[in-house]
Amino acid sequence: MGVYEGSVFKRCGCREENSGRALGVQCPRLRREDGAWNPRHGNWWFQLELPRTVEGKRRQARRGGLASQDEARRQLDQVKVLLALAEEEPETEVQIADLIQAAIQSRQPLPEVEEVRKRIGAGVDVRREPPLVGAWLREWLDGKPDLAEGTRASYNGHIRKYLTPHLGRIRLDRLQARHVEAMFAAVEEANVHILECRESSDPQVKRSVRGRRVISLSTKHRIRATLRSALSDAVRSPDLPITVNIASHVRLPSCPRKRPLVWTADRVRQWEKDGTVPGEVMVWTPEQTRTFLRHARRYTWLFPMFHLIAVKGLRRGEAVGLPWANTRLVDGQIDIRVQIVQLAWETITSTPKSTAGQRTITLDADTVKILRGWKRFQNEARLQAGKNWQVTGLAFTRQDGAGWHPGQVSDWFCRIAKAAALPPITLHGLRHGAASLALAAGTDVKVVSAELGHATTHFTQDTYQSVYPDVAKAAAEATAALLRGTPVSAG
Repeated sequence: MGVYEGSVFKRCGCREENSGRALGVQCPRLRREDGAWNPRHGNWWFQLELPRTVEGKRRQARRGGLASQDEARRQLDQVKVLLALAEEEPETEVQIADLIQAAIQSRQPLPEVEEVRKRIGAGVDVRREPPLVGAWLREWLDGKPDLAEGTRASYNGHIRKYLTPHLGRIRLDRLQARHVEAMFAAVEEANVHILECRESSDPQVKRSVRGRRVISLSTKHRIRATLRSALSDAVRSPDLPITVNIASHVRLPSCPRKRPLVWTADRVRQWEKDGTVPGEVMVWTPEQTRTFLRHARRYTWLFPMFHLIAVKGLRRGEAVGLPWANTRLVDGQIDIRVQIVQLAWETITSTPKSTAGQRTITLDADTVKILRGWKRFQNEARLQAGKNWQVTGLAFTRQDGAGWHPGQVSDWFCRIAKAAALPPITLHGLRHGAASLALAAGTDVKVVSAELGHATTHFTQDTYQSVYPDVAKAAAEATAALLRGTPVSAG
């Protein structure tokens, strides 16, 4: 087409009294007596002839109901700028015109210049309608076949429970930070409702929220991280008009990493008195861990696994899924290459999701001795069971050779800890304790970080370096001795 002219005009809906003919732009009330436009009558329009359709049909960009002449001119100019992006290439002109026409017919704002330029520059079809948030999230997740199953389940839960119900019907390019913040406000309102119902004296009210859990701040951060990841891919996608990842601008209170607290004597006394647990992540002292392992010896089929977790800090899934093939007792080493992931109550076998998680750990002499004794015991049990033995190749099994379910291992851990009258920790707390023991014993943080499967030593120091009371006291005395000018004894 080359040059695009178009026009801006004012019209109204008045009709002639006798004939009923629409007056349109000729209505005398559109102007005042002095010839100026009457701001209280009629509204502004623009129109411009668009490139013909693919079928050769004529069409116009025509929109009315605009509040001012300036607004009508601005939108007309925007249409001209959009068409000029085609640089007189007929096929591209038609595609841009299709996009303009679709916006006008659906009463949507005209597409932004950067949106159209991005699509043309990438050589993609500019006529694609931006999807709704819900549709994009599903498309995004389906397009990631290599995700670890645990990660996929987490993403899917966030999408299904929160993102789609609250944001799913918003068009992707119209999504704003305020929409996401409104979602989190609704989640918090639900939290308050759950807590209030739990405290109600009415049994029926309490039952109404049974099974519903309060959404923690850390979970909100993970929900936002899922949305941020999906929008990052949308920004990189050349056929989507997304230039900003709005999830990065959503305000949430900071969520500091939960550092473990040690069950000191004072904390244990308070817990015994009124059941107070001072932190979300608790760790036993070395003596408390020894007490647990002494009691765990009575449970022949579980003790070796609990000992390995307590000493080397394996994750639950890594211990449950450990095959003998990856255990080299002659070398005193174990290769961590497999883990059992629990999804609801179902389990899957997978590899650790990070490169750092696939690692080799070195065993001490006591642990090697325990594992050798356990292997002999397991072999004897296998011979006695004969055909009833389930061949899994796993290092830690039940009495019939079948692998342990991660949830059952956690349940047994809690039972044994309770029987030993120990203050409560989670099974993962043994992993925290193993890391803290190693650091307190003076092991280089790089070694501890590598054996735990962390990507950085900073994470190890920041999260797992719980200082035991005796270690802290020794450090305090050493500092005081320096000020006194007296030597510190090696003992």
